[in-house]
Amino acid sequence: MKITFLGATKTVTGSNFLVEAAGKKFLVDCGMYQGKMAEEMENSDPFVYDIHDIDFMLLTHAHIDHSGRIPKLYNEGYRGKIYATKATCDLCGIMLPDSGHIQEVEIEWKNRKRMRESKQPLPPLYTAEEAYRCLELFEPVSYDDIVEIDDNISVRFNDAGHMLGSAIIEIWAIEEGKTVKVVFTGDLGNNDLPLLDSPTMISNADYLIMESTYGNRLHVRNDDKAKMFLDIVSETLDNGGRVIIPSFAVGRTQEILYELDKLKDDIGHNDPEFARKYDTLMKVPVYVDSPLAISATEVFKKNTELFEDEIQEKIKRGDNPLEFRGLQFTQTADESKALNEDFSPAIILSASGMCDVGRIKHHLKHNLWNPKSTILFVGYQAPGTLGRSIVEGAKKVKIFGEEIAVNARIEYIEGYSGHADQTWLLNFVYSFTNPPKHIFLVHGEKEGQKVLKERIEETSECKVTIPSFGDCYELKEDVVLLEKTETVKRYMEEFDKLDLLDRIEQLKDNITDIETAIIDKSLDSKDSELRKLDERVKDIQKQIQNLIK
Repeated sequence: MKITFLGATKTVTGSNFLVEAAGKKFLVDCGMYQGKMAEEMENSDPFVYDIHDIDFMLLTHAHIDHSGRIPKLYNEGYRGKIYATKATCDLCGIMLPDSGHIQEVEIEWKNRKRMRESKQPLPPLYTAEEAYRCLELFEPVSYDDIVEIDDNISVRFNDAGHMLGSAIIEIWAIEEGKTVKVVFTGDLGNNDLPLLDSPTMISNADYLIMESTYGNRLHVRNDDKAKMFLDIVSETLDNGGRVIIPSFAVGRTQEILYELDKLKDDIGHNDPEFARKYDTLMKVPVYVDSPLAISATEVFKKNTELFEDEIQEKIKRGDNPLEFRGLQFTQTADESKALNEDFSPAIILSASGMCDVGRIKHHLKHNLWNPKSTILFVGYQAPGTLGRSIVEGAKKVKIFGEEIAVNARIEYIEGYSGHADQTWLLNFVYSFTNPPKHIFLVHGEKEGQKVLKERIEETSECKVTIPSFGDCYELKEDVVLLEKTETVKRYMEEFDKLDLLDRIEQLKDNITDIETAIIDKSLDSKDSELRKLDERVKDIQKQIQNLIK
């Protein structure tokens, strides 16, 4: 058996793995890169494998960083089956066409700029119509059922607890009379996620390919998270401001709706201050401003059998946690625009969760400058995204080409993440009755992966590898790293050029920020902020020297 790592390597997007086993070649996930310019440009590059050699595909879940290049795969000739849970198939039915629409809108904006520069227009990665066509390949499967792909390969999808329909995939392959078992975690859920069950614990595996998004981080506890949420929201509303929540249309939006409905039960009824805050929250409208989130909420309502037992009982009694007083859905663009013409206090949930595309950019443009408003982040922000810049303290950001001052209150409640933190990632490893011989860490940033690798090796007997893009490992008694193919080498050379340009652009932005800060403020040589700016300049000088080297 061989596994080639072609995405989500030392980064958190673009999941794509090529497996060669028992005479078959198949993919696990085919996701889009999001965030950094160099990575996003990879989305349109040719695949490094021959599509016509791929026999089938396994999809862990519907998030675009795992599924987003399936329409491209289809456009280039792939016609094999795509095995996924029913809920994942349902969600891909709305998410992939929505992604296609975004590709069309984004390329239209870029092409207007290209035409002004006398450059040829570019086609979208794929259109909404093309995304619809690829749905014919999806083959729905149920959790816990063993699917016989052929006589030598079988798979089982287990609940990963990350989002509706997300799966940990077990793969058994018989080679030379011997069975080898590989497990792909996909994205592992946070164990106290609202609505969904906890991730399934797997008893044994020879090899484990595991996500590591929060490999060096711990989440806020559930009860603390609810109190933080109420405090932040009520303080903002008391000040006459608006709470803008950049929320992933599928998963986080539904969990926030559930949290709003359930909040009073989490904290208790006997606290007068809580009662006042809760009353403040319940008096303002809550807008879900994302057609995709609205459609996804309907998919959630149709798949309630995947919810926790307690919530299923609640729904049977007629109390749906995704419906409550004050909740309003805005479908049309005009309805969305009207939200920014009314400055009265409100809570607005809008996609995308990392703020790079979609209606959230309009809400940020109209609220980031306002010190009365709060931007409340509730999900992971990938490097290079607008959301990451805001969370890390940018004083100004560019939205639709316009520079916007960041005067709003910025908050980040990490406990809402759909990803397991370090403790639960380790618990997943410890839960194996027969631990894997070897673990490969993917879907994480370098520092977090390094910390998690050290913790796993310190506390277990498992060997751990952090693969790089294009690494191909042969899984024998000893894991063997094979020579990269010429196609992969050429691909990586092109990526290195784009990555260099990306880093230069980031340095330019940092220099502009520092220049603006110095011009805008009256600073003297004793000013502590001036000294901080001086340190930033020195750091940039070092980065430039490293780039030259």
